[in-house]
Amino acid sequence: MMRHGAVILWLLHSLSAAHGAEQANVIVILADDLGYADLGCYGSEIQTPHLDQLAADGLRFTQFYNTARCWPTRAALLTGYYAQQIRRDALPGLKGGGNRNRRPEWAPLLPAMLKTAGYRSYHSGKWHIDGLPIKSGFDRSYMMRDHSRFFNPQTHFRDDEKLPPIDKGSDFYTSDAIADHAIECLQEHQQQYAKQPFFHFVAFTAPHFPLQAPAEDIARYKDKYLRDWETVRQERATRQREMELLAVPLSAVERNLGPPYHFPEHFEILGSGEVNRPLPWSVLTEAQRRFQADKMAIHAAMIDRMDQQIGRIIEQLHLMKVFNDTLILFLSDNGASAEIMVRGDGHDPEATPGSAETYLCLGPGWSTTCNTPFRRHKTWVHEGGISTPLIAHWPKRIKGKNEFRHAVGHVIDIVPTILQLAGVTPPAEVNGLVVPTAPGTSLVQAFDSADASLHETLWWMHEGHRAVRQGDWKLVAAKGDPWELYNVLEDRSEQHNLAHLKPGLVNDLAATWETTAEGIRELYPSE
Repeated sequence: MMRHGAVILWLLHSLSAAHGAEQANVIVILADDLGYADLGCYGSEIQTPHLDQLAADGLRFTQFYNTARCWPTRAALLTGYYAQQIRRDALPGLKGGGNRNRRPEWAPLLPAMLKTAGYRSYHSGKWHIDGLPIKSGFDRSYMMRDHSRFFNPQTHFRDDEKLPPIDKGSDFYTSDAIADHAIECLQEHQQQYAKQPFFHFVAFTAPHFPLQAPAEDIARYKDKYLRDWETVRQERATRQREMELLAVPLSAVERNLGPPYHFPEHFEILGSGEVNRPLPWSVLTEAQRRFQADKMAIHAAMIDRMDQQIGRIIEQLHLMKVFNDTLILFLSDNGASAEIMVRGDGHDPEATPGSAETYLCLGPGWSTTCNTPFRRHKTWVHEGGISTPLIAHWPKRIKGKNEFRHAVGHVIDIVPTILQLAGVTPPAEVNGLVVPTAPGTSLVQAFDSADASLHETLWWMHEGHRAVRQGDWKLVAAKGDPWELYNVLEDRSEQHNLAHLKPGLVNDLAATWETTAEGIRELYPSE
């Protein structure tokens, strides 16, 4: 908790700064394990008309990044710090750090800061952050903690209070329930708090495994993917070039790279239709092709259903007559996942794929396609793991329509963006602790100008995977591997490793990576 004096000083300063500010309503919509190329407006064949319309009437960022994993991204998105800075991901040389660690006192979540400017804050969906939503500053929350069941979750909360489990056979579906709660909060806001601005964090659990979706949505895609996954990938890349989103050659398929974690006993449960490598389609058996096609059809259905629910939220904004005054940001917490495992209620191979009795994962074959044109997957900090779509829509302020923004950005930029729009200055001190300078920068300048420059340097670390991007150069290494060097202006698909040609640059960038890491360690000198 802040000392009383610090609260008063921060409150007075922030309210003064907020006077006359735009104070836009803000909705941040976060997908879970969505690939860079999984939306129609980013090259996909999946039907996402509502998100496509937001993109057509707003901006698409082409070089926006996350942290490669769910909980570090959420921590960074709601605090404005790298996850390692706030102990929400591990760093060699520091004790702890990760999914079960708590943030330091000097790192409140965004809603706590927005309260000083009169904002109401709402949370609907996945949490995966330390603490509880209401205690962290949100005014209302529906928290989905069960990430293994879309039809009958056993652990979910309303306003930090645990709810009864959902019975099998009900008409419950998680994406629908998340949207239901979001709409309920918006309706309540209109009825009781219409004069106050709002921030809403809508965190869908789709299309994260298990691949489960309503039968009517799966039916629309049932046979669509009964064809070579590399052909689908090439078609996505072609659309990306034709829409002038990217001019990036396709990365080579890494045939020997499988899931980041190997569960041989789970693989046996799934049966002979599963494959844990992105093999050529031609070598798959008919049973394997059917199994893989069904998985991608469910993945597509989950994204389709999420888009339908986003459409319902958008309609509510129209009914409230605040659509034009609301900044909507849409992005993903990491790239598509190559993981294969069985959790929750297990997997019944006789059950209909995508039903509550099944537990399927996308796997590396289709994940390679979903991350088109980039290399690797969720967990890795190569481009496929850390690149996300970012759609920005705000009719009142963003004048560009159907425009691209090529500025390099990161989820650490979300907090400073929203604070600027709210007129809030972050505290310099919390409970006697000096608040470190946050690494993010506001995206507002990129809303206004296609020539905006946001970052010269960005840094990544997750499970031993490391990267740093400085200007047009990226240094990256998978766990246990040597550094690789790429010119991402010319080779963002990371195909031409120049480390042997530019050892001096490798050393310089490696030193930059270590300087950032050491700066994080210095935040915790007692360790």
